[in-house]
Amino acid sequence: MASPPRAFAALARQDRSSGCSAGEGGSKEMVKTFKAKDLIITPSTSFKAKPDPNNLVFGTVFTDHMLTVEWSSEFGWEKPHIKPFQNLSLHPASSTLHYAVELFEGLKAYRGHDNKIRLFRPDLNMDRMYRSAVRATLPVFDKEELLQCIQQLVSLDKEWVPYSTAASLYIRPTLIGTEHSLGIKKPSKALLFVILSPVGPYFSSGSFKPVTLWATTQYVRAWQGGTGDCKMGGNYGSSLFAQCHALEKRCQQVLWLYGEDHQITEVGTMNLFLYWINEDGEEELATPPLDGIILPGVTRQSILDLAREWGEFKVSERYLTMGDLTQALEGNRVKEMFGSGTACVVCPVSDIVYKDQIIHIPTMENGPKLANYILDKLSDIQYGKEKSDWTIVVS
Repeated sequence: MASPPRAFAALARQDRSSGCSAGEGGSKEMVKTFKAKDLIITPSTSFKAKPDPNNLVFGTVFTDHMLTVEWSSEFGWEKPHIKPFQNLSLHPASSTLHYAVELFEGLKAYRGHDNKIRLFRPDLNMDRMYRSAVRATLPVFDKEELLQCIQQLVSLDKEWVPYSTAASLYIRPTLIGTEHSLGIKKPSKALLFVILSPVGPYFSSGSFKPVTLWATTQYVRAWQGGTGDCKMGGNYGSSLFAQCHALEKRCQQVLWLYGEDHQITEVGTMNLFLYWINEDGEEELATPPLDGIILPGVTRQSILDLAREWGEFKVSERYLTMGDLTQALEGNRVKEMFGSGTACVVCPVSDIVYKDQIIHIPTMENGPKLANYILDKLSDIQYGKEKSDWTIVVS
């Protein structure tokens, strides 16, 4: 048996070979960051035709430019570079391709009634991206510097922001490990890039059309101690099999359940809200808590903030089960159920397929008054009709 000093030395060698540094949560080089003042801009010399904002298919059209920033453990961050939109060149052994060492974000730019372009609470996206980077052992960065680079990218491609209050410019920051090795370890190289895409409604059925969910008791999206609260591609890619089952059952999305009591967590691309009369006879807007299983959505947080400010009903982050929901439906205590997210904003739920039974949710029969009001309120802020410190004017 190795003596304690030798054992510690062996562990240290193992940590170094895996790319991890014990007790630090990352190498010292990760403290370095790129600066927006060092941004290099190479304008495109050829420009694509802008699409009709009324016929946009979500995430299929891209603007003329992109932002890239390279990182290595040896030199830290390189200078940020806005360049013509182009394919990436990756080594076949890049860790992102083999082990999903990556993360992404999603936010939008909106063209308002005053023709100004605004971002909606982008600081929350930067916070979440930073947390995801730490969890993925990818390099961290100065959140404000990245946000300034994104603003310059949006400003350069501002004509791609749709002249429509039914469309927007989707912003997709992504950070990937580009380590040239088949070893499973923290990458010594990484690439941060941002691309832009003009988008309309997320669902093909259109904006604010009710959806049907498949509540699966067979598959699990996330679990305690996992990465369900991080925006990582692996969380989404591994959900596609269940999503295909949902489509076969004529449902638009999967409602992910957790535990033996079938706790309601979130939908494939949305957080979930229940507006009801709770067990104590109180009018309540409830959503599952941030316990590490669900994604801390920006729209989710915004709805909670607005509802608490209104003070018209109880607002709770609490556990809800399918049993709670079915009992409430039997007692005619359910008013509305709706999803929320950057892509869909607010989306009413009309039915849930659970244990091969269709459970009807009376969302549309009740207006839906609250979901409509929330959507209008958020849209007014996002498109500048209502002034708010939640928005940043880009151009």
